[in-house]
Amino acid sequence: MTSEALLPDQAAPLAPAAASVPERAPQRGVAKNPFLVSLGERARSLRARRGMTRKAVAAAADVSERHLANLEYGEGNASILVLLQVAGALHCSLFELLGDVTTVNPEWLLIRELLENANEANLRKARIAIGEALGTGGGTPHANPRVALVGLRGAGKSTLGQMLADDLGYPFVELSREIEKFAGCSVNEIQNLYGMNAYRRYERRALEEAIQIYPEAVIATPGGLVSDPATFNQLLTHCTTVWLHADPEDHMKRVLAQGDTRPMANSREAMEDLKSILAGRAAFYSKSQLKLDTSAQPLHDTFQALRTMVRELLQLPA
Repeated sequence: MTSEALLPDQAAPLAPAAASVPERAPQRGVAKNPFLVSLGERARSLRARRGMTRKAVAAAADVSERHLANLEYGEGNASILVLLQVAGALHCSLFELLGDVTTVNPEWLLIRELLENANEANLRKARIAIGEALGTGGGTPHANPRVALVGLRGAGKSTLGQMLADDLGYPFVELSREIEKFAGCSVNEIQNLYGMNAYRRYERRALEEAIQIYPEAVIATPGGLVSDPATFNQLLTHCTTVWLHADPEDHMKRVLAQGDTRPMANSREAMEDLKSILAGRAAFYSKSQLKLDTSAQPLHDTFQALRTMVRELLQLPA
């Protein structure tokens, strides 16, 4: 099974988490501050979700890899603790003190207060209601004849997507190819020449045009599309979404079968990197209406399972 790039979105695969900054054992006898530890964990999680190496993040942030490594190890600049103390003294969140967009006026603060203790199901309802009220997306509970396949490379989006499109009589759209048409160069060249922000802009433009052009379609999406909330909102709102997932070992084998040896050639810990990306994105992929394990059975049986669930949701004859 083939699909868009693995690590991340046709860019070079992740290097080991500390390729140029060796792992260090925690300093004995020195307890780490829990806030800094949590901050480091969030930084690692965000990096994994976006499929970026520590070197890439350090370069984009214009900080040293050592500084970023210290942050991820829970040994970041302790001056942030001063801000935390000030926020506590003012009885406000650190985000409010730092000027987070959701704290700039009373309406934002009231919305935050309403949602603060809501469970996952109620948060989803609120997101959908807000998106529909504003007309900006956010998800829809209704089936849509645009079927979007999400998941990492090696899940089977291209292979199963083409098979499903043929079966339904719908156009098949591989969003990575549409991105390249807009940019006039390959995905790798977009990312290397113009950076990830430019790539995300092309990605959203390609999705918006696909939505405008095709009332019915099967769309294979890049694995990192979920990293941009605005683009992912558009997808959830205008498409029936299916999360195709596989065992990490199958993801890797399928990528190698496509002739891409970069994951193994450039990273001794490619499998751990892959698992980190899966863990970082799983919560977003899980917002899909349908979910299918493509490791559970052979290709033909997997397609039949996909065909059945999509036709049932769209209320099409079997």
